[in-house]
Amino acid sequence: MESSTIRRNLVLFGTFVALALAGACKKKVAPAPPPPAPAQPAPAQPTVTLSASSTTIQTGQSTTLSWTSTNATDLDLEPGVGKVAAQGSTNVSPSETATYTITATGPGGSATANVQITVSAPPPVQEQPAPNVADLFNQNVKDAFFDFNKSDLRADARDALQKDAEFLRSYPQVSVTIEGHCDERGSEEYNLGLGQRRADSAKQYLVSLGISADRLHTMSWGKEHPFCSEHNEDCWQQNRRAHFVMIQQQ
Repeated sequence: MESSTIRRNLVLFGTFVALALAGACKKKVAPAPPPPAPAQPAPAQPTVTLSASSTTIQTGQSTTLSWTSTNATDLDLEPGVGKVAAQGSTNVSPSETATYTITATGPGGSATANVQITVSAPPPVQEQPAPNVADLFNQNVKDAFFDFNKSDLRADARDALQKDAEFLRSYPQVSVTIEGHCDERGSEEYNLGLGQRRADSAKQYLVSLGISADRLHTMSWGKEHPFCSEHNEDCWQQNRRAHFVMIQQQ
């Protein structure tokens, strides 16, 4: 009887222990706390560049400023330009040497860049000396040539005299002497007369082209003062001419 009671108590105790252990296993385990949030990176530092198409100009000229930037929300270009886009270009015409500075600002701070434009005075204009009328006369006024024993004007003589008239119209202060020349053949007296007729023929044609007769003086050298002294046709042709000499510049 006593042993039965002991066994019954042991069974009840075992059952209680089993139930206690089962209840303990069913208890919920508390979850682990979440990890901390990662730290946010610091805003990036702005960058900016500034350049000029030419850093040396003359007064009155212009140059082109160009810029780029990163991480900037506000850009200011001074002097005289003001707020600008994140990148771009603009023309400037400083009147004197100046340093241009661009400032880029953003959440991460600010940055600057600059460029100096040197302005120099243009070189002085060199005044060209007035042309020497005598030199222009020698360059532009051509003689009229004649056939043997003739005083009438050939086509090439008329062309030369037309260009001579253009020069004389351009320089009304110039007067000329028209000298008549002949080759060595014939008498001195005959050639003096032929030379005069040649000078007069050239003068009359110039007058017909509008040149005042009082600017045109004539004379004859005949066969004296030849331009060529050889005894052949090529040389004689050079001596048969109406030769122009500038005699005054009023």
